Amino acid sequence: MTDEQIHLLRKSFDAIEAQTHVAALVFYRRLFALDPSLRPLFKGSIEEQSRKLIDMLGLALSLLTRPGALEVELRELGARHRTYGVRDEYYDTVGRAMLEMLADVLGAEFTPMVNEAWAKFYGFMAETMKSGAATAAPLQTKATAQ
Repeated sequence: MTDEQIHLLRKSFDAIEAQTHVAALVFYRRLFALDPSLRPLFKGSIEEQSRKLIDMLGLALSLLTRPGALEVELRELGARHRTYGVRDEYYDTVGRAMLEMLADVLGAEFTPMVNEAWAKFYGFMAETMKSGAATAAPLQTKATAQ
């Protein structure tokens, strides 16, 4: 990512962070509208999930200047998400919901350059998380666990 893209990500995230509750709820509303079958993957309250989402984005953005550390975090996150039942095809839906949420919450501040920065950043996050999931221990089904 370029320095300008990193700047745009951080600046726009500051605006999202100022509206954390709204942003995260908009994200989950969009996600479940796009694919209602994803709702059962979220066992806790949406408020708790919202906090986790914003915290993870903040952590990822803080590690942008330390790509090795960011990659480790994302691979581990991908491996954990696999244990929750997350499949590779879900990442496209999540990315779409995230970009739609950003557009909605940021309004006019969601310029084409901001959109491009977030799309690139999310693409990197998703691919790295999928990579982490692929190298995680195989999931056990009830039949194989017995």
